[in-house]
Amino acid sequence: MPKYPTWVPTWTFALFLLVTATLSAADRPNIIVILSDDMGYSDIGCYGGEIKTPTLDALADNGLRFSQFYNTARCCPTRASLLTGLYPHQAGIGHMVTGNYDISKFPGFQMGLTQRCQTMAEVLKPAGYKTYMTGKWHVCNNIRPEGTKKNWPRQRGFDHFYGTITGAGSFYDPAALCRDNTLITPENDTEYQPESYYYTDAIGDNAVRFLKQHHDQSADAPFFLYVAFTSAHWPMHALPEDIAKYDGVYDNGFTEIRENRLAKLKKLGLIDPSWEMSEQAGDWGKTNHKDWEIRNMEVYAAMIDRMDQNIAKITARLKESGDFENTVIFFMQDNGGCAEGVGRASDKNLPEPRPAMAKDELQLDIIPQFTRDGRPVRHGPETMPGADDTYIAYGRDWANVSNTPFREYKHWVHEGGISTPLIVHWPKGIAASQNGKLDHTPSHLIDIMATCVDIGKAEYPQQVNGNVITPLPGISLAPAFAGNQLQRKTPIFWEHEANCAVRDGKWKIVRYGKMGSGKTTPWELYDMQADRTEQHDLASQHPELVQKMAAQWQAWAEASDVLPWPWGHLGKK
Repeated sequence: MPKYPTWVPTWTFALFLLVTATLSAADRPNIIVILSDDMGYSDIGCYGGEIKTPTLDALADNGLRFSQFYNTARCCPTRASLLTGLYPHQAGIGHMVTGNYDISKFPGFQMGLTQRCQTMAEVLKPAGYKTYMTGKWHVCNNIRPEGTKKNWPRQRGFDHFYGTITGAGSFYDPAALCRDNTLITPENDTEYQPESYYYTDAIGDNAVRFLKQHHDQSADAPFFLYVAFTSAHWPMHALPEDIAKYDGVYDNGFTEIRENRLAKLKKLGLIDPSWEMSEQAGDWGKTNHKDWEIRNMEVYAAMIDRMDQNIAKITARLKESGDFENTVIFFMQDNGGCAEGVGRASDKNLPEPRPAMAKDELQLDIIPQFTRDGRPVRHGPETMPGADDTYIAYGRDWANVSNTPFREYKHWVHEGGISTPLIVHWPKGIAASQNGKLDHTPSHLIDIMATCVDIGKAEYPQQVNGNVITPLPGISLAPAFAGNQLQRKTPIFWEHEANCAVRDGKWKIVRYGKMGSGKTTPWELYDMQADRTEQHDLASQHPELVQKMAAQWQAWAEASDVLPWPWGHLGKK
């Protein structure tokens, strides 16, 4: 429970608004938060990958990279945590935004943002910011035109929104596509009609449109722009010219790419040369359908490549408007590489073509059966991915490559599930001496809101409309911008589908959970300075430390709405 009074005089907030209204854009930086989807730690170039990401690489070379930044292992919880600066359960999204349990019994699993949290847009707006978003929302449980929109972007602080309310879908006909408060289709959107539609381009193009609109209408105010790409979430959809760039790159299979990435990670200083590589997930020599597997990774790389091209559009616009120097750009990913096997099984009963969808007919299916022009959507190794009539995920073995050198994947809270790049670029605010530097302090999504409140000179509220707002658990990363050490006083915690972890200094405990029953395995213990790839469990050597950290997890879980969880087990073992 909050430790401050639940009643705040209304004149206090009014006085704050009066003071902040007198500050101009020059007093505060513009803020852009960029989030990608279902990507591994070593995919982008400046974190060890062979995928061409020159824009992100340039931002890293002229900014800061964090080597031990963490997400929450899954899309919905990460978005809830990033947007609110809270642990996802505190924001009401301890799992996903769908479920079959009684939410009245589980405060941390409300399937949508609660009124006990505020988004970054809601917090920055009283400080004078104009707020914009493009891309994937995925923090509410209503994606239909009827029903409540209380947790749609416009109702949670954003002045303008273009993107998808739901969490996945075709890149050529996105599910629950929306402009401001109205669901639309690529064909009936009166404000954006490109020669050919591809969602990654649409996210980037509309971000640039919002930046131009801001410059024309609100240049005296700072802006906050949240850009949530769906690259490289399944389905593997990419444009032919981008796929062609990776012809031959993956022909030799998993091991060669992992070894090349490991060597580059060591050279870049992102991992310790003494750490052992995690186990290889696939045997290329025994892999069936090699040409198909190669194509899957080529398309995956092309999706990331195209995302980087669209980030380049955004940075080019900032330079054109003169905003580049005083704009803070954050880039991170929502979880580790995805091992899910969506669309990888052979088609058994492919339907007959159907009539084309009408111009105004909404696409609400995450996994559609047909394209907009009525062709059946194909799956499995008989189908080369990339086109609009395919729907395929790249699978566990390539996800293992994406997560080099770590264990596990999206869903799990071993390092492969929760480790993400974090790039921070801000020419005016990051000391030149820090350009290209690495910060090795363990940090988390909860720190982004705290940082934005700090650098944006905003005030995080104690109460809004009679609702007591949960205090921020994160710390500002701003001291690192000047080369100073970050001071974290509390551990970092995780729970997702009964998978649990604690990171406290160099130590980490982690355990597996089973979502259906909530049963968990014994805690594992790792020295993250000596063994961040989690190859040597030290739990039997330090039982007292495991017990201490397990008690920390339990206290956090009880205080942060993690417990009770809807998995049928209290998580005390």
